[in-house]
Amino acid sequence: MRDLKTTTTAILLATIWAGQAVSQQSPADVAGLLAQADVAAGQVLYADNCAVCHGENLEGQDNWQTQNEEGILPAPPHNKTGHTWHHPDAALFAYTKLGGAEFLKLQGIENFKSGMTGFAEIIDDQGIADVLAYIKSTWPERERQIQANRSNQ
Repeated sequence: MRDLKTTTTAILLATIWAGQAVSQQSPADVAGLLAQADVAAGQVLYADNCAVCHGENLEGQDNWQTQNEEGILPAPPHNKTGHTWHHPDAALFAYTKLGGAEFLKLQGIENFKSGMTGFAEIIDDQGIADVLAYIKSTWPERERQIQANRSNQ
């Protein structure tokens, strides 16, 4: 069972890290939305929609790197201790908009169980960018720079 968890986690992280985001927004479109982002509005949207799973202080859920009995990974932290900053903007945007299972399905990974639901019907594209801008605003300079470099590749 441990090997399956490790393999599944590795596939998920490699796919997202590669930045092969499939959504209606190109990386340039996402960059444009982020350039117009309102960090304060993103903080409010985060508190209203994301904190319930990812924590009020972006701390994530306990044991976030270990699948639960249903095979779902708990919500990761969005602070510097998590892996959010390892992924390019377009991937983060698509994962948030579409949800984990749909994002990975569009990448060719079928039947992946994800606790992350899509927010396309709840938060508009600019709002998703606002949330991402808020999350990114909390990272130290090093993590912001690494993530920016990955987004610009």
